[in-house]
Amino acid sequence: MAAEIELVEVTKRYPGVAAPAVDAVSLTIRAGEVVVLVGPSGCGKTTTLRMINRLIEPTSGRITLDGRDTSSLDPDRLRRGIGYAIQQAGLFPHLTVGQNVATVPGLLGWDRSRIADRVDEMLELVGLEPAEFRDRHPRQLSGGQQQRVGVARALAADPPVLLMDEPFGAVDPITRGNLQEELLRLQAGLRKTIVFVTHDFDEAVRLGDRIAVFGPRSRVLQYDTPEAILADPADDTVAGFVGAGASLKQLRLRKVREVELGRAVTARVTDEPGEVGRLLAGCGHERALLLDAHDRPVAWADVRRPGRPRPVGGAVTRESSLQDALEAILTEGGPAVVTGERGEYVGLVEVDAVIGAVRKPRGDQAGSAS
Repeated sequence: MAAEIELVEVTKRYPGVAAPAVDAVSLTIRAGEVVVLVGPSGCGKTTTLRMINRLIEPTSGRITLDGRDTSSLDPDRLRRGIGYAIQQAGLFPHLTVGQNVATVPGLLGWDRSRIADRVDEMLELVGLEPAEFRDRHPRQLSGGQQQRVGVARALAADPPVLLMDEPFGAVDPITRGNLQEELLRLQAGLRKTIVFVTHDFDEAVRLGDRIAVFGPRSRVLQYDTPEAILADPADDTVAGFVGAGASLKQLRLRKVREVELGRAVTARVTDEPGEVGRLLAGCGHERALLLDAHDRPVAWADVRRPGRPRPVGGAVTRESSLQDALEAILTEGGPAVVTGERGEYVGLVEVDAVIGAVRKPRGDQAGSAS
């Protein structure tokens, strides 16, 4: 379930201020897309976002949600039908994780049993074990865990639209990357209409189906796909956002699923070192990937020292970007391990595959049909 959003000549003026905070913004956000609003601090992107759910009332113009003028809707009812996630999660500190996630379903009058089931479903969806996290309070969570709860709360009532205002801006870079990956995984299954605000152009490229680059007073300098903006910035200001290394940024747009995966020699983590050594000697390979009972990658065993396995430094998924894969390759000092939905091993990404993907036009990848 998703909904189209249209902004037509939307303006916001504050009393006593000569210049408008937002000046005649027009955008069409298609149902099921992630649209990222990016621009410098103070350009009006957060004000634009908050006018969609009427946390800020427009001075003039029109905003429609699936063709319905939002000004004709009850504001509280409108907001309960739109998910909203902000920086630092915005969780209620006196409520448990479960109670936070249950907030909107409770306001909508869902019965207790349905709410309880939904809370557990949403916690599982964002990678938090319900039995472990349901009864904790926000202060007992890390920053990344709080952000996951914030996303779970925003999605709990299954809204067609999700508004996200710099939701990952207050966490460390590694956690931020993990949360971005989690959002992409969720969106692949949910296909919500997501409007995402950030000042980080790399984040916009990673997450957006389309990007709106804002100038002063939310003047839209360019509204297009990440590929188009990287290849042909509309003006010098947009080019400044793109920055150097546009070709490397293209790796953000390529997915691991677009390239052909390699295969590793595999063994069980419970296998005796001598058995692993003989396996490698017999097939002429230098190392084997050790898997656990659920086929999840655990460590690499070297033919010269099979009894001293080295832990897998980091894995990527089919939905990970090739930039993530390249970073994993550099970390591993060899191919990056690719895992499936349950964390199981599915293949390897070699550095040659990453380089080849950049050189080929998109859509002409060896593994694009997989």
